[in-house]
This record gives sequence, C-alpha cells and structure tokens, in this order.
Amino acid sequence: MALADGCRTIWKGRATVAEEGTVCRLRCSLVDLVQICEWLTSNHGYSFAFLVVEGKQPDLRLIYAFLGRAGREWIEIEPSLPTARTHVRSIAAIIPAADWHEREAADLFGIVFEGHPRLGPFVLHEGAKRDVGMTCADFAESFTPSSELERPTVEPMLEAPGAFAMPIGPVFSDVAESVHIRIGSIGEDVSRVALRPFYKYRAVEKRAEGQDIDTALLLAERFSGTAAFAHGLAFCQAIEAITGTSPPPRALLLRTLLAELERVRSHVAAITGICNSTALAVATSVAAILEEELLRLSCTFSGHRYFFGCLRPGGLRSDMEDTLCHDLGRAVSGIAARLDRLERMLRQSSSFLDRLEEMGVVSEETADLLGLVGPVARASGIRRDMRELFPYAAYTAYRPEVPIGREGDCYARLRVLFREASASAALIGAVCHDLPAGPVNTTDPQPISGSATGIVEAPLGAAFHWVHLGIDGRVRRLRITSPSFANWRGFQSAAEGFAFQDFPIILASFAISNAESDR
Repeated sequence: MALADGCRTIWKGRATVAEEGTVCRLRCSLVDLVQICEWLTSNHGYSFAFLVVEGKQPDLRLIYAFLGRAGREWIEIEPSLPTARTHVRSIAAIIPAADWHEREAADLFGIVFEGHPRLGPFVLHEGAKRDVGMTCADFAESFTPSSELERPTVEPMLEAPGAFAMPIGPVFSDVAESVHIRIGSIGEDVSRVALRPFYKYRAVEKRAEGQDIDTALLLAERFSGTAAFAHGLAFCQAIEAITGTSPPPRALLLRTLLAELERVRSHVAAITGICNSTALAVATSVAAILEEELLRLSCTFSGHRYFFGCLRPGGLRSDMEDTLCHDLGRAVSGIAARLDRLERMLRQSSSFLDRLEEMGVVSEETADLLGLVGPVARASGIRRDMRELFPYAAYTAYRPEVPIGREGDCYARLRVLFREASASAALIGAVCHDLPAGPVNTTDPQPISGSATGIVEAPLGAAFHWVHLGIDGRVRRLRITSPSFANWRGFQSAAEGFAFQDFPIILASFAISNAESDR
C-alpha cells in the first residue's frame, strides 16, 4: 500500500504502521494525531469515516477511521493515550465531518475534546450525569441519574429586530421518530437551524457488549428497521473478516439481490415522502402503492417485509428457490417501469418542479466537507459508493450504476433516487438470471479474537459496523455509524437560507431516518 510507505517515510520514528489485508493501521502519539489527520485529508484526499472509543476509564482506546477515494483504501489511526488521560485535541476544526462523532464520544465516554466549540449535552438529554462514561466498559448498571435536572442546552438563535425562533417536534405525526428542530427566521427566510435528535437513545452498542454473535446480529439488524438487511450485512461482514469466513457464491448473489431489493423499496419510500411534502396527492398515492407492492414482494421472497432473520455470518439462514427468484425479477422489473412512468409525469408538472429546483442546495464542497453520504452526496457531485470503493457480496462482478447529480438541490436528490431505483431493479434482474447452484451458508465461524469493520452501501448511504470480538467469541465492542447520522448536518446546511414553507420539502428530500441516528 503506497500510503503505508508514505507514512513510514514521513512519520518515521513517530508512528508505527502495520498492514493487515486492505487495512493500514497506524499508531501514533497523541501529540501528532491532529497533524496526521490533516495530512491524510488535505494531502491525500481521505475522508473521515468514524471514531471508535472503547474500554474503561482511565484506560480508553481511540480509533479514527478514514477511507480513500480509490478502491479499498482504508486507514485506522490509534493514538497512544497516557494513563488517566481523558483530554484529547479535537480534529473537528480541520475535519468538520468529525464534529458529531466527538460530541457523542464526549457525552458517552467522558472524553474532553480540547478546542471543540460545542461540547455539552448532545446524545444524553437532561438528567444524565456526564462524567461517568455511560458507554465505558466499567459503567455500573446500578447507576441512577442525578435528581437535579440540568437545564436544556439551547443553541443560540438569530438576534435581530423581528427575528423569532419556531420549534418543530420532537413529536411528529405519521411514522416519523422524534427529533427537535428550532428554526430561526426573519419573515419567510430561514436563517438558522438547530437540531436536537437522540430522543430515543437505545444504548444498542452498550447492550451488545458481552453478547454472543447471534444476539448481537439481532441488535444490528434491528438498529434500523427500514435498512435492516444493510445493517445486518455490515455486521456479518465484520464477523466474517475477523474469523476468515467466506460465504458460498450463491449466498453472495442472494445477498446482493436482497440488498438491492431493500434499496429499491427505500428509494420508493423516499420518493413517496417528497411527493407528499409538495401536496401531490395522486403522485403520493401512486408511489405509496409501489412501496407496498415491494414490501409484499419482500415478504413473499424472504418471509419478512423488512428481511429480519435472513442473514447469518457465513451466508444466509435459508435458501430461495430459483423459480421464486425469477418471479421476483419480473415483478421488480414491472414496478420499475411504473416508477419510470411516475417520474415522467412529475417532470411534466411545473408546479412540482418549482417547489424542488434550486431549493435546499448543498454544494459539492459542503457535501465533501461535512462527509455526506449516499444519494444526498451523489446529488451534489460526490461519487462515493461503498459498492464501488469496497466491493462486497457479488458487487465485484456486478458493478452498479452510480448516478451523479451536480445541482445539489431537492430535484437533484429526487432524480438520483429515481435513477438508482431503476439501476437496482436492473441489477436484480441480472442476478436472478445468473444464480448458481450450491449451498447458501458455511459452518458457524469459530470463535476468534480480533476487530474488523463491515462496510456496506445502505439505501441512505455508507454504513459501518466496527466489531471487536474477545477470545471467548463474544462482542467486546460494537460501533455503528449510520448514513442518517452523517447526513443530518447536510440537512442543517441545506435548510438555512431558504423560505420557511420549503422546509418540509428539503427535509423529505434527505429521507433521514431519526431512529437510525438514535443508538
């Protein structure tokens, strides 16, 4: 790996570099951390992926993960922390994408990121004591919150004659999960958007500690119901990387088929939301019918509308008949044709286009700076798709089409959703045609100690599952990074500077899952 050689040359005597397959692991001093991160991002174009904190105070371990722009470029930086050291220099000033990750680690592990401008109540709301490290390995289950509630942290809003702040949420109608949004406005223009998610913090990562692989998989695939297969697949791939397990060829193709079916259904649901936000009742109904048909197809094919229980490390839990696969391919092709017809109809509606074009713009520079992922990033010109960068399942043989937009507005995001759904439908047809015979799983992976990252392109974007197994084969740490967690700040940027009445349309165009952010 060229980067590893560069690290050895430039940071000689100050860092150690080890290559493990496609992963470059770099250990450095805490003093050099910020400089090395800046060197990676500024000089080599690497993007921040996630931050892992594990262990117990005062012996915490930090891992900063970065991915490159070319295929299979992955580096993990682990700074050495002196004993009882809970103060670390923040990298958010030079890498804004790390902002929320540091705030979360400060809240859950008690780490102070020096130089970060917004540390304070974030994931944990009022009533939680923040100096005990609620996700540390030694956190006492008997801990009870302080009886003296903290005052809510309120981000400053606009101060000007005629300015007002309007709260939205945290309770919404329909199926939307809780999130609190404050809008600062003068007249019709939105000048400031302040977000407060995490109303349903579930402690999934903490609950996974000490669990066997099957129980942890149950948590992983229920982390986000609408992307259950993607998150379950990321977890399984991490376990397979640790244990050296290779699923059979038929399992790899069926995994690809299920992943793309989930993508089509998710994109159609997002399109339904966008149509509904613009009050197009007929278009909303048409899209909703297609979504329901896809859910029923999923249930017929796999036994569950959201693919719960399909996966296991080493493959799938059960096989699907070839005849059923061919029927599925034809059915999805028919739905894709009707979806294309809906897009043509929407393109002919000038009132619809007026609500989307040049609204909620996120520039390519901003999308890259904030680390946005998935269709949202691709609509702003960022060609970043984990199926291309880190091919998994059958994506080494079946290269997906990756549509790119340039405008970065609501309409660009809608177009990317339509084109990706169509491309996924075509890929499903190709996979159904080429299914090989054979088993769909291997023997259960043997317990082994180690850590690895499972990487998938979920419907909303890149999802990472970093898993550390102990020598007993049980999970010591599970770190989940979801696309919605990455894209919230993009929405915040997109909504500022546009009219108040455009706010729900911009929100719908991001298709963010609130539940996927609440760990």
